[in-house]
Amino acid sequence: MADGTLKVGTITTSSGSGTITLGQSGETITIPSGATINLSNATQTGVGGANTPAFYAYLSSSQDIADSTNTKIQFNTELFDTDNTYDNSTNYRFTPGVAGKYVITVQMLNTTGTDFDNFRVNLKKNGSEIVQGRGANFNGDGIHYSTIVDSDADDYFEAFFYHTRGSTVAVAGNTGDPQLSFFGAYKLIT
Repeated sequence: MADGTLKVGTITTSSGSGTITLGQSGETITIPSGATINLSNATQTGVGGANTPAFYAYLSSSQDIADSTNTKIQFNTELFDTDNTYDNSTNYRFTPGVAGKYVITVQMLNTTGTDFDNFRVNLKKNGSEIVQGRGANFNGDGIHYSTIVDSDADDYFEAFFYHTRGSTVAVAGNTGDPQLSFFGAYKLIT
């Protein structure tokens, strides 16, 4: 059969339902430059992806942090959790359940007017520190960072705070909008 051009307005199956296959294994189907594929009303499978699992949790009330103690922050209120992968009541950890690359973001804020001398905010993967933010004289301010991590399905991530103030201080909880101290993540489409 000779190469040719098929010009039609609509392609459907003879029964009006079922599967239509374009090409076969090993072939390339090319969409010309300037053409638009409109999938807005279609059920899409195997195309693109979703940035899930994803979650966002915040600290609903201030959490006391003892001097010279690396303390897990109990981000206990979820704004969303697409796949129920964040534990906001027991372990306060994110376990993706799906291998991939994840953007993880953490913010902790001090609004007590007390300096947090030699403080650090750190992210742990499976109990080992992988990212750390440091500072000194952390008075009425916060630290925020985001990172990209590789994760297996069963890895878990937790956020911790440490300071050497000499006495107990507090990481600020939510006093309304906006959230002051939070922890979140989402899967990258790769």
